[in-house]
Amino acid sequence: MRQPGDKYRPFKAVRLTDRTWPDRAIARAPRWCSVDLRDGNQALAVPMSVPEKLEMFKELCRIGFKEIEIGFPSASDTEFAFTRQLIEQDLVPADVAVQVLVQAREHLIRRTVESLKGARRAIVHLYTPTNPAQREIVFGLSKAEVLEMAVRGARLVRELTDAQPETAWQMEFSPETFVLTEADYALEVCEAVAKAWGASAKRKIILNLPLTVEAGTPNTHADQIEWFCRNLSDRDMAVVSLHTHNDRGTGVAATELGLMAGADRVEGTLFGNGERTGNLDVVTVALNMFSQGVDPKLDLDGLPAVRALYERLTRMTVHERHPYAGDLVFTAFSGSHQDAIKKGMDRRAKQGDGAAWDVPYLTIDPKDIGRSYEAIIRINSQSGKGGVAYVLDREFGYDLPKLMHPEVGQLIGQHADKLGKELSPAEIMEHFRKHFVNLVSPMELVEFDSDPMGKDLVACRVQVRTGGKVLTLRGEGNGPINALVHALEPHGWAGYSVKDYRSHALSSGSESSAAAYVCVQDKRGRAAWGCGVDANIELAGLKALVSAANRLA
Repeated sequence: MRQPGDKYRPFKAVRLTDRTWPDRAIARAPRWCSVDLRDGNQALAVPMSVPEKLEMFKELCRIGFKEIEIGFPSASDTEFAFTRQLIEQDLVPADVAVQVLVQAREHLIRRTVESLKGARRAIVHLYTPTNPAQREIVFGLSKAEVLEMAVRGARLVRELTDAQPETAWQMEFSPETFVLTEADYALEVCEAVAKAWGASAKRKIILNLPLTVEAGTPNTHADQIEWFCRNLSDRDMAVVSLHTHNDRGTGVAATELGLMAGADRVEGTLFGNGERTGNLDVVTVALNMFSQGVDPKLDLDGLPAVRALYERLTRMTVHERHPYAGDLVFTAFSGSHQDAIKKGMDRRAKQGDGAAWDVPYLTIDPKDIGRSYEAIIRINSQSGKGGVAYVLDREFGYDLPKLMHPEVGQLIGQHADKLGKELSPAEIMEHFRKHFVNLVSPMELVEFDSDPMGKDLVACRVQVRTGGKVLTLRGEGNGPINALVHALEPHGWAGYSVKDYRSHALSSGSESSAAAYVCVQDKRGRAAWGCGVDANIELAGLKALVSAANRLA
């Protein structure tokens, strides 16, 4: 660890001093190809069964993938049988092409093309090892031998597929570990394979350039892609495709910069499932586009259901912080974040859904992908006043006055700190009720009657229970709350002044309730808020006054 330079060599990037990709933006969706059923499946400790693969295939079609790599049919009888099942049972939608992977070896190619007989649309994905380490260490082949292997394989694919004109065929070629292959050699092999396939603007070949092992920063990958696109003899003959992995944790960035550099197509998996650190996460790239106002052409508005199916079929889990899909990605714990989100949500509620999305800390509206607002703000000891108020409002309908937020937030925060855990909405509501709502100790409001006296004056008769006794009191004031204050004055509750009063309906219908909030201040300057809830909005205000007085007692 102290001298990494003695063991590791820096990545050698292509030389491209006049690059243009930094000035470009992603303005439209690429051609998407899901490799969940091949690349993703082979990376599972327990690969999917045939029924599970079928369920995943149907979900990928529903999401909107038009190209799906379904397996490696020459590798096993199970993979071959699954391919045949999809075709023979007519389970592939007419607008979807099934893709299969095969090495450039004659018997494997023949078996692969055989597996696709009768398909409406099919892509034969041929690959050969082109980078120096695989050429020399794994296969012991020269550049010329690898090139000949690739060309021979492409010619055989063309011969076998031309013999089945009922299928709309396309060939894909991958120079394996393109990222570590000499740029001019990778281009040479791809050009030779394209020629063997007979590629043209009308008979395109997919040239897939795998970032099999992330070896450099995303900008170096973009340089490679732009260099390749610019140096192809005929750019129109090829669909340039990306297949990134995530060894350095920048697979998404490499893909996005690769698209800016001129690529047309993207291969990846749901939530980045794949060998080692994983493949490209198609969901993240698609929703990144969505957040910029670009239609990704994939249906992800039910993302929680997609995640649930993925986790069940692959036995993998999506991390809590995984972009867009994680449990906590739309959640704020810190007070400043919570306050900003609440203010943004409140403003949006006034503006309406037609307004442009502009809520602090939230890149997209959680509702757009099937998430809810309920979990956006969660409360622990780090949370602030705005977050607690948000939960009480969104979950239970208590729209606390802003001046009440600090008092409630501090009390809830202290409770979370004492317990040393996150509080659920139910726990927050329970603690709020215990300390603020309809408090009956040391004083309980038992009964209240009032009569107008003219000139905006009200006379009240009130019964309160305190110290085990019920007292009957009378008072006058410019309203019920003021009259109650005056009725209490001669009995030890003198000197309170009402500083604030708010009320609102909690629910609609004949059984509706009202919530009221009252702030009182005593002669020493101490202030406290109380909340009252009752079907009668007048009584709700009186109970709020008593609750506030009890909190100061």
